[in-house]
Amino acid sequence: MTQRNPESSEEVANFANNTFFDQSFPKQSKDFEELSQYLELNGNYLHNMSVFDLAWQQYLESEN
Repeated sequence: MTQRNPESSEEVANFANNTFFDQSFPKQSKDFEELSQYLELNGNYLHNMSVFDLAWQQYLESEN
């Protein structure tokens, strides 16, 4: 959610914006598998899972 930016056209920002509005997205989860599985089944707004992978990597880097 820290990557949200409604005025950005970057893929990670768009992904964050869309997940913000997805009421079922497990926003508090820190489990890669849970999030990945959710997006594969329900993330019709995510055109490519590599965007999630990039966002996950950025998340991990920010946690360190």
